[in-house]
Amino acid sequence: MAVNMKDGTAAVILAAGKGVRMESDLPKVFHPLAGKPMLGYVIDAVRAIGAERVYVVVGHKKELIIDHFKDSGVVFVEQKEQLGTGHAVMQAEPLLRDFSGNVLVLAGDVPLISPQTLRKLIEFHIARHSSATDLTAELPDAGSYGRIVRNQAGMILRIVEKKDASPEELKIKEINTGTFCFDSKALFSALREVKAENAQKEYYLTDTIEILRTHGLPVFACLTDNYEETLGVNTRAELAEMEKKLR
Repeated sequence: MAVNMKDGTAAVILAAGKGVRMESDLPKVFHPLAGKPMLGYVIDAVRAIGAERVYVVVGHKKELIIDHFKDSGVVFVEQKEQLGTGHAVMQAEPLLRDFSGNVLVLAGDVPLISPQTLRKLIEFHIARHSSATDLTAELPDAGSYGRIVRNQAGMILRIVEKKDASPEELKIKEINTGTFCFDSKALFSALREVKAENAQKEYYLTDTIEILRTHGLPVFACLTDNYEETLGVNTRAELAEMEKKLR
């Protein structure tokens, strides 16, 4: 069942990274999970909610991914240099200039994300007339994830990276999962203001949240009921763990 959305939904799936910690030359999202590349699960989830445009941002060993998914109806966008998540999403801008709906941004290495959760995120986003909504999760141990600092109404005040967090902020268990729903125009206008002023010299998608807030636009946190759906895969051990959950 598709979500009823006035201007429709596009999805941008980030799949350009190598995934150094996987210790393999395969693109990270191409590692098989129960016999199917991780990326396949994410494509299936956005297809299930009726997203009419699905863009996959590819980079490392892109030929493998393009060849495998060439008949899946997705459009491939190349990120020639891996300059961060914000930069990756920018690569899809030329294809979304004429689009005024909502844009889901998802990582291709989060294979357990369900259509139900994506639907809930979009409905939450639309109901609050939000410019950006971050799917968040409460983890038993928030570890190295960015913490969500929010007010009572659920509006995000900021996303604090672990290394920048105060002892008080480190106690926060609500984290940024890296899955977002944006108003299309707000997304690309904010991305044009993102700067690579960090140690990695990368353009971070999360910086758009603060930029939109600065412009007085509403940004919200939508807390998921099931944090396990939002977990990414970074190592072989995590992949094996995910395989168990899936079975």
